[in-house]
Amino acid sequence: MNAPLVARPEASEYAPYYGRYLENVPEGDLFEVLATQPDETAALLEEIGEARADYRYALGKWSVKEIVGHLIDTERVFAYRALRFARGDRSALPGFDQDAYVAAAHFDNRPLADLVEEFRLGRRANVRLFRSFDAAALRRSGTANGVEMSVRALLYIIAGHERHHRQILRERYLPGLMEEGG
Repeated sequence: MNAPLVARPEASEYAPYYGRYLENVPEGDLFEVLATQPDETAALLEEIGEARADYRYALGKWSVKEIVGHLIDTERVFAYRALRFARGDRSALPGFDQDAYVAAAHFDNRPLADLVEEFRLGRRANVRLFRSFDAAALRRSGTANGVEMSVRALLYIIAGHERHHRQILRERYLPGLMEEGG
């Protein structure tokens, strides 16, 4: 069965805060965007390399490894929300504190390659799940962190969130790494 084309969600399907992520998602097949992102992110991270993956562009900012870990954690949380809502579960879900998650995970103790592979595997599994959602499931919604969100909005947020952080890596991390003799 071919998955339905996922229409861009209406503004009423997500909190205004998430609009910045949806703006990052190009027009076209959302599943293709989701499927190709891990390779694009991996290429950028390969350019950074393991030796520089602990770099922080400013005091108090996450390291490159922590950004990758944050992408992994956030995708898991949002995919779980999408699964619950797609299955018709109307239970309100809590939010999560991204900074507490990053602090507790100790991503800097792991090899960058391990984090990249975990991101790739998680995304591959999520794309398979998301493709299984029919049109009715994509339209369903639920409450997370006190906000009503549709399944299709969650999928777009996942894609836009990854693009947002990849852009931050390019704009805020790469210049500093190049100055250090990268």
